[in-house]
Amino acid sequence: MLGPQHPDLATGLSDLASLYVRERRLSEAEPLYARALEIYEVALGPNHPNLGIALNDLALLYFRQYRYGEAEPLYARALAIQEEALGPEHPTLAQTINSMALLYKTTERYTEAEPLYKRAINIDEKVLDPEHPNLVLHLNNLAKMYLDQRRFAEAEPLLKRVLTIEEKRLGNQDPEVATDLDSLAAAYYLQGHYAEAEPLLHRAVAIDEKALGHDDPMTLQIREHLRLLHCSATQISEILNKIGLHSLSVMICISPHPP
Repeated sequence: MLGPQHPDLATGLSDLASLYVRERRLSEAEPLYARALEIYEVALGPNHPNLGIALNDLALLYFRQYRYGEAEPLYARALAIQEEALGPEHPTLAQTINSMALLYKTTERYTEAEPLYKRAINIDEKVLDPEHPNLVLHLNNLAKMYLDQRRFAEAEPLLKRVLTIEEKRLGNQDPEVATDLDSLAAAYYLQGHYAEAEPLLHRAVAIDEKALGHDDPMTLQIREHLRLLHCSATQISEILNKIGLHSLSVMICISPHPP
């Protein structure tokens, strides 16, 4: 029988808490994560990698509950432990760095988030397979932050890279590829580059209709993005006609809403 401070008990508590999180039973998960954290600290000491994982788990729970002020010091402590115990280029460290960056991005602390995202990507590139899902996630997160900041020229190459990786890893007909096409189309749309966005959205709709069905929420969402794109393109055509300009090579500066 395990004692009340045995690390295996903490592992079991964490596993159960993770199950509750997947079932969206967040209030039930919190005391289990907290208890596991206490056990690890007593049984393994204040600098053990398992303690870093436990801190990260609880921080992520707080993040999902919008308790950002409580999550931040846990992430910071997890980072310090993992960097000391695992080294500065470990994939687990990269995941925690990404989580901290996401917290900063969510609270619009972009100048603090950006170097963290870049560091996580740098670690991934050194230690993971070039098609690893974690690298895709971290590239996507940085790209979406750039989109939020209207830094489209910096987001676009990241989204293209994600699409290339995912097509190679998953094939050309996977719904994840459709999502990547939709994201790249959004970057083009926000710049007013409708001609580049349209074929990507048509392709994304075709993938999701085949893989998920015509009435799946993702299919409907991308189809709506395509409708908005057509509306924006029509509006520009009407403006050009009204002012007597018929060449689409004329640059019109507008502020479209994201698809």
